[in-house]
Amino acid sequence: MAWTKYQLFLAGLMLVTGSINTLSANTDAVTLCPCVDEIYLKTPHHGHSSSEEQWADNFVAEGCGGSQEHSFTHPFVQAVGMFLGEFSCLAAFYLLRCQARRQSDSSVEPQQPFNALLFLPPALCDMTGTSIMYVALNMTSASSFQMLRGAVIIFTGLFSVAFLGRRLAPSQWLGILITIAGLVVVGLADLLSKHDNQHKLSEVITGDLLIVMAQIIIAIQMVLEEKFVYKHNIHPLQAVGIEGFFGFVILSLLLVPMYYSPAASFSGNPRGVLEDALDAFCQVGRQPLIALALLGNISSIAFFNFSGISVTKELSATTRMVLDTLRTVVIWAFTLALGWEIFHPLQILGFLILLTGTALYNGLHRPLLACLSRRWRAPTEEGEQERLLGDSRTPINEAS
Repeated sequence: MAWTKYQLFLAGLMLVTGSINTLSANTDAVTLCPCVDEIYLKTPHHGHSSSEEQWADNFVAEGCGGSQEHSFTHPFVQAVGMFLGEFSCLAAFYLLRCQARRQSDSSVEPQQPFNALLFLPPALCDMTGTSIMYVALNMTSASSFQMLRGAVIIFTGLFSVAFLGRRLAPSQWLGILITIAGLVVVGLADLLSKHDNQHKLSEVITGDLLIVMAQIIIAIQMVLEEKFVYKHNIHPLQAVGIEGFFGFVILSLLLVPMYYSPAASFSGNPRGVLEDALDAFCQVGRQPLIALALLGNISSIAFFNFSGISVTKELSATTRMVLDTLRTVVIWAFTLALGWEIFHPLQILGFLILLTGTALYNGLHRPLLACLSRRWRAPTEEGEQERLLGDSRTPINEAS
């Protein structure tokens, strides 16, 4: 069945905003949910980094107190912006609910009361995982970041077996094994790639490991959401918004102790602390384009969540997974075209292996096999029908 113009718009919006989200998140160099039937997809966090962040980090501006010009390296401030983007999904939810009430549609109304504090543990996981990924994105490339996020399949699958009692199909176990192989190839590509002055080999390895570590935390978040949250049948936009609220408030408060916490090599600001929010605001004031990049990151996250949920509703969760995978291709092509990354053939192999593992885990091979099976059976059944008709005509001819 052909897609409608609205469905094409939603698919394009998800692909574009998801790509912008990752490209804007990478501050120097330049989130797949395996249980799509049970857990909604969010951006990196579901798509946590992207073009605006990378764009923001490419800017150089003076900081506070007349400090020398330096790059905008403020991962935790960017993470706060990401949660603000998620928090804005609550506004979209209430707008949809008002519209639904006018049309007597109860699809966005809560089916049963729930305690908003249920979202606090997943929000803490989200906050931790997202912050780690923003730090890692300053150490490695955007394409590697996007591909290594596929490790969430491995840990979500294992945790769902251990804590949710789910039984994985053989194709899902095979998908996990293939994904592990793909991660090894992507890591090997990073080891063999040429690195510039901003990304030393040790930093790239550390960044890749941090990304994989963050996927463990994101997998815990997904299991917590499925076990404690989604039995209440909460609308996904409302769920994203509530988690965004908790993440925004908590991480904003944590910026205060981070301002006084030394971070050695993990710090990218002149004071050498974990995060210097005042320096970030000073740089934004002196370079307004940084504010534009951060605003693009916040808005792209909000639109990405909205379009992703709408794609699942209008089309299917499988379509959403395919579009999320295509984001990697768009990000990769964009960063190569602008010279933000150096091409390495092993990355193509790693991406194809990861794509295969993701497809197997999420059952994307079943529609393809069903289509091939129908095409294979059609000529056979036609030949069988002709054979039967031929047999049935033989006695008539003989009798005549």
